Amino acid sequence: MTLRTQPGTGKASGRRRILRNWELYLFIAPCMLYFIVFQYVPMYGVQIAFKNFLPSKGIAGSKWVGFDHFERFFNSYYFWDLLWNTFSLSLYELAIGFPLPIILALAFNEVKNGLFKRSVQTVTYAPHFISIVVMAGMIITFLSPSSGILIRIIEWVGLQPAHFLEDPRWFKTVYVLSGVWQSAGWGTIIYLAALSAVDPQLHEAAIVDGASRLKRVLHINIPTIVPTISILLILNVGNILGVGYEKVLLLQNSLNIESSDVISTFVYRSGLLSNQLSFSTAVGLFNSVVNAILLLTVNRIAQKTSDNSIW
Repeated sequence: MTLRTQPGTGKASGRRRILRNWELYLFIAPCMLYFIVFQYVPMYGVQIAFKNFLPSKGIAGSKWVGFDHFERFFNSYYFWDLLWNTFSLSLYELAIGFPLPIILALAFNEVKNGLFKRSVQTVTYAPHFISIVVMAGMIITFLSPSSGILIRIIEWVGLQPAHFLEDPRWFKTVYVLSGVWQSAGWGTIIYLAALSAVDPQLHEAAIVDGASRLKRVLHINIPTIVPTISILLILNVGNILGVGYEKVLLLQNSLNIESSDVISTFVYRSGLLSNQLSFSTAVGLFNSVVNAILLLTVNRIAQKTSDNSIW
């Protein structure tokens, strides 16, 4: 016998479910409202990337030019330099900054001295709460050729300090290492939360079997956090062209711009400083599309190789 759903039954059950769990829907409402207002509604303005936008005529009244702005960007002499700087900076940051929180979390998890553990965690977490502007000011002060404390330490040990902020070869290293110092401790929180799910009986059984601490880390702790590592790696790769302009712009100068000029700083200059709104929107849209393609690709690879994917 075939059961048929009466018309409207699904909608009625949906309303009952919402009324029954109204507290949860009310709790998530501000988050949904934020994304609708600040993420989805502004998408209407993306169309100016395909128009010669004039504020006096508005979005609807501006002339449609198709892919002219994209072609201008792709054919420009600075396209490959911007792409290389952005990719290399992101990959450098991913290679150094991604594994370090994992190592710190595994180390923190093995520390049994509560006071020492809390003290080290506080010291590593603290830089996360320093604003980017203050962080950039600290970097510039520490690496100042005339009065920088790090420069003085290098000279004190008998080495010749490099021009870290002026030499283009050093910009990426300064940017990445300062970012690692600021965010590595905070990044361990997610992995420590994942490690808290490890069943203590697994460690007890491994100890009985004679497993050393290193073997227990390799065969119990790391497999437990592999799903978390996979998800965060997918998200990081999907944002590989999403280098923010704030810190780069604060550390950038006329001497290191050869290696510090990335897509986001170019969008800032062309859009806000040069008032090329349509062109800068096209560049930003290209950046977002590449990130989306990378995210989908890496997630698809994760689906094929394991069950650890975003969706």
